[in-house]
This record gives sequence, structure tokens and C-alpha cells, in this order.
Amino acid sequence: MEHPTRPPGGDGESEDAVPVPDAGTPRPSHLLLRDDAARWTTAAPTHTVLGVVHNVTSATRLLDLLAPLEGDSRVQVVFACTGSSAFEGGIREFAAARQLPCISWEEAKRHKFDLAVSSSRGGELQEINAPLVGAPHGAGYNKYLRREPGAGSREPEAGSRKPEAFGLDAEWLTHDGRLIPSAVVLSHDEQRERLRRGCPEAVPVSVVAGDPCMDRLRASLPFREEYRAAFGVRPGGRLVVITSTWGRHSLLGANMDVVRRALAELPADGYRVVAAVHPNVWFGHGGWQLRSWLAPHIRAGLVVPAPETDAWQAALVAADAFVGDHGSLTLYGAALGVPGLLGAFGEEAVAAGSPMERLGSALPRVRAHEPLEEQVLRATAAQPGDARLAEIGRLVTSRPMRAAALLRRLYYARMELDEPEEPAVARPVALPLPLPVERYEPAAPAMFVTAAVAGAGHSRRVSVRRYPAALQGSVTGHLPDPHLVVSEGEPDPRWCHAADVVVARRPGPPERLFRAYPGCWVVAAPDGEAGCVAYVRDGWRVTARWEDAGLSVEVAASVLFAVLAGGDGGGDGAVEVDAVEGTDPVRLRLTEVCP
Repeated sequence: MEHPTRPPGGDGESEDAVPVPDAGTPRPSHLLLRDDAARWTTAAPTHTVLGVVHNVTSATRLLDLLAPLEGDSRVQVVFACTGSSAFEGGIREFAAARQLPCISWEEAKRHKFDLAVSSSRGGELQEINAPLVGAPHGAGYNKYLRREPGAGSREPEAGSRKPEAFGLDAEWLTHDGRLIPSAVVLSHDEQRERLRRGCPEAVPVSVVAGDPCMDRLRASLPFREEYRAAFGVRPGGRLVVITSTWGRHSLLGANMDVVRRALAELPADGYRVVAAVHPNVWFGHGGWQLRSWLAPHIRAGLVVPAPETDAWQAALVAADAFVGDHGSLTLYGAALGVPGLLGAFGEEAVAAGSPMERLGSALPRVRAHEPLEEQVLRATAAQPGDARLAEIGRLVTSRPMRAAALLRRLYYARMELDEPEEPAVARPVALPLPLPVERYEPAAPAMFVTAAVAGAGHSRRVSVRRYPAALQGSVTGHLPDPHLVVSEGEPDPRWCHAADVVVARRPGPPERLFRAYPGCWVVAAPDGEAGCVAYVRDGWRVTARWEDAGLSVEVAASVLFAVLAGGDGGGDGAVEVDAVEGTDPVRLRLTEVCP
């Protein structure tokens, strides 16, 4: 971005007050780099820090790493992208949305800075003229990553020994035999021994400073209920987070069917499902394409937070269980004590001896021929208090809740600047408001519903479980003798022809819907804010109203279908409805029955 020869707002200045650069002279891409920057800037920072961006993944982590500089007007941060990542999509939009002051990489190499911070190892970091602090962009150092073919190695001996994890190996830490970073940030003491094997010359500059992301997650735990409410989790309901890193061996790459199963096999009224997908998937394939692949699941209620937000952190804090792979979110979830399953796991990408390798051996794998809810419930019953999982979780950080203070101490020592007096502390994750939702269709998805009636007369209780019809597969143990409920206007002819219950969009005579859906037995319509009226093909009409916190018209319609199909004839009085397992039932009062 070129600056104008005369910046706007130069009140009273003559046109020749700002000299025009000679032809061919590179113009600074940001006001802060101009020789006369002091003339145009408002604050007067004394130190400049370079934030090194590789892709959106590293950029989100970089902002966590730079948080300890907040509030200090002596320090100006500028950002530059190395141009070294295959996943450069979204960087410009990410920077623009956050109003990051950006400069070109060529300028970043030309200028001198008081400090540089990078959350990855790619690019020409050796060209930076500043003390460089290198930190991980995930939960420690857990994966192998080799340079692209033909890129060469920075370390002559790198090919002759077994590599260490990305970020702990000489291939990524040295150039022509010289160490690149002036400080290597470790999140746990155990990483120092692995660094010693991979790049012994870096051990003297290693600093165990903890994990700022893990600290934020822990600082957020007191607000768990607020996060759950933001994600629309009903009281007594469960939130399951599906996490996927990128690549062919990730959950989405190797076993995308897990996403379908989560929506198909977990009761819709009792579970909320969030998919936290790695930014490299979003920007490698395109957000439109990812949403297109997940469209059937999104229609069934899947929440897919935008990749550049920290909504995934809020989701982990709010979660009752997760289904993950070998990505960092799996390790963060385990460290928080969230019960989990593995939907995929790329053993060949995981560094030997890393916490992730240990976690891959400790967590159960999703089984293909067993209902997923049974597996989730078994994990939530067995894993809390598991000593082995707790030990692995503690390997995420050996300086819990101290990362902000330790990182700030490191930065200011490198800048030779006194630290601010105010303490540096981890802040809770922002509430994901408004709730990250996709556009949705006006017709509710067709549902297979199981409705078990217990008791009779005035002591009836109905247990209702609803499952998206379009996502059902071969595992059907969760669907004993279901009935099918569709909304008026359902576009899929499969469900229209097979529907037992049709829910009208508005009140009115049922005859038109009985004609349009000749196979249905019950037509239900909304009746006020918390009511439902059901018309039976043989002439019965039952009006019902939720007494307390109401559930949907669709649930009420299934309850009335089950009661009437049981031959009880409806009957006046209340029916207790259990739609969310483990919670108190709600009452649906039948107020009128007409033959």
C-alpha cells in the first residue's frame, strides 16, 4: 500500500512540505516506516516489535503471544507475512478485520526492530534484524514437518539423524550452521530434552514460559455456563465438540463420517454439536467448499465457528465431550479434563515421545458399529479422574497461569525496557456473541422420532428422542420403531411420502395437508406461543400446551402422536415429557379432545 505524497488532514501545510520520493525509490508501505513518521503519528513509541505472520493459524496464536504488550504505549507492533506458507488465504482479511498495521516482508527484512515474535518456523526468519522469539503455534511441539522437496535444509547434518518435532529440530532452527532465534519458547520442561536431541545449540536460549492459550482456557472455566448458553445448550443438555486438524490423516480427511454420525445418532434436543475445523482446511479448500461439504450437517444443527475466531476455545470450555484427532485441540481438551474420543489419528505425523503420541494411545477410538451416544456416555463416565489422562494433560504446560508474566519478562529483557508495573494475567476467552450460526432453511429438518409411553391416564410419561432423518446410516440401534415428522413444505420427496406427522407452518384446517401428504396420520399446527393442536385423520383433535419451559411444536406433535397411537385416546390432563435425558421432565397439558 503506497502512501500519498501529501497525507490527508495536513491542516495548513503547503504542498511541498512532504517531499516526493525520487523515481524508483521504494515507498514505505506504512506511515510508521516513513522517515517523517513522528510528524504524523499521535503516540510516541520508543520501541518497535515485529509480529511475524505465516498463515491465519499462526496469526491467531501470534495475537495471544503479543497480549503481554497490551497497555504499553511505549511499544508499537507492526506485522509482516513471510509469504512462506501454502495456506496464505485469509491473511489479508484477517489483518483488515483486526486493523493490524502491516508492512511488506521486504520492508520487514530491511528495517531494524527491537524485538520480533514468530509462532512458526517457516520463511526467511534469518533475515530479520531483531532479537527473534520463536514460540509454538499449537499445544507445544507434537508433529513432524519436513521442508518441501527442493527447499533444502538449513542444517547440513539434518538428514543424517532422526528428526525431532517441528520447532525443536535444527532443520527449522538454524541457517548455515547459525542459530536463528535468540529465544526458543517452550511450554513444558519435557520439551527441553527433545530440543537437546534435535538442536543442542538452542538449549541455552530456550525459555520455559508456559502456554498462553492453555492459561486463557483455564481462566475461562468459571464462566462455563455463560459459554454454554452462548452456544444454545439447553439446561441439562450436552455439548460435543468435533475437532479436526488439517491433512489426509485428520478427522475430516480420514473419517468425515464422524460428523454425520454425531448429528445422526445424538438426540437433537439433548445435544449441541460444534465442529472446530483447522484454518488450513478452510483456506486450503475455501470456506464455501467446506460449508458445502457440511451443508447437510449444518441443516441438522451443526455449528461451525469461523476459523479466525476464538470460538473454538469457548466451545472447549463449554464442552461435555469431544471427538478429535492428532491436532492441538485434542490435547487442549484433554488438558481441560474434557472426556474424549479419537475419530482419526495420524500416527505418522506425530512426533515420537510427544504428549500427543501418548494421548493417541490413551484415548479410545470411535467404533464404526456401535451407536456413538453409547461411546460418548462411556467416555464421560470413565475418563474423569483417569490418572493417565491427567498426567498427559499436565504436559501441555509446566508453568500454569504464568505464561503472560513469563513472556512479558522475556520480551522486555530482549528490548532492554523496564516492564510495566501492572501485572500481566491471562484473560478469559470472549463470549462468542452473537452465536456463530449459518444461514438456515425455513423448513425444519425431517426427523425420525422415538417416543416411548409409560403409564396411563393422568400419570403418563413420554420419552422423546429426535434424530435428523437425512443423516441416518447403518447404525440404527438408537432408532427402535421410530415415526417420521416433517414440516410443511419439506422438499425431499422421500420424507413427504413416508411422513407419519406433518407440522403446519400456521394454524388452519388440516384437510389440505392430509390431501398433500396422503400417508400421514397426524397434522399438527402451532396454537399460540406454547401450544399445539393435532388433527388425526380419523377425526380426533387434541389441543396441548406446555406448562413450563416449552419445547418445540415438533416435540409436542410427537408426544401427541405417541399418546394417540397407543390407543389411549388422548384424555384430559398432563403428560410428563422427557426430551433431554437426565433432566426433569416438562409438562404438556392436554386441554381438549374431540372425536
